[in-house]
Amino acid sequence: MGTMETKSVSHVSWGDGQRADVIVEAAGRLFFAPGVGRVSMDDLARELGMSKKTIYRHFPDKRSLLAAVLDRQFAAVERTLVAAAEDAEGQPFGVRVQRFLIAAGSELGRIGAAQLATGRGDAMLRWYVEQRVDAVVYRRLDELFRDGHRRGLLPAPPELLSEITRGALERQLTSQLPRELDWTAADLLRATVETVLYGAIRSAHPGIDDEQLRAVMPTARDDEQEVGP
Repeated sequence: MGTMETKSVSHVSWGDGQRADVIVEAAGRLFFAPGVGRVSMDDLARELGMSKKTIYRHFPDKRSLLAAVLDRQFAAVERTLVAAAEDAEGQPFGVRVQRFLIAAGSELGRIGAAQLATGRGDAMLRWYVEQRVDAVVYRRLDELFRDGHRRGLLPAPPELLSEITRGALERQLTSQLPRELDWTAADLLRATVETVLYGAIRSAHPGIDDEQLRAVMPTARDDEQEVGP
């Protein structure tokens, strides 16, 4: 398949950076809009009111343009997750994990990461999305679980919790359950996080009662006002 840089895969001529930014912004709106089918470079040129030749002067092909769009999207995801982690600093471990996962689920759903990773775009771009999700989301999640394990809050192997939570997060992005249960996606993800962590933390402290458990892992209702939808 070849190699692709995960930090920046777009080989762009930035002689006119402002114009390149405009192209990337329009491409993001057009190429990844929900429910939009295949969009061509001709469509993008019409949207921008410029020639394809001008676009190709900044981006040698559609793949490099799509990669630049993804670079921008994942940079925004990363900023959101860093802010969520900083906001939860000093909170109980369960709150830290809960806020991180809800932020991650919301951001990945917003950019359509699941659809990108499973079907949209070519194979190399799908590989790129998988690499970026791993670097931006899952490596942070792994470290969070390792920290909880080191502190004696989680008896289960952190690798197991990471695998379970990864699967739940990815499945949630395409699940029909929110519609079937009349829940929002955030509600369902919050319940999933509780189910995984509540049981894991309880097994670490078999004699703990519900009041003591909430001090470590508040329920969604306890933390709803702080976490938000």
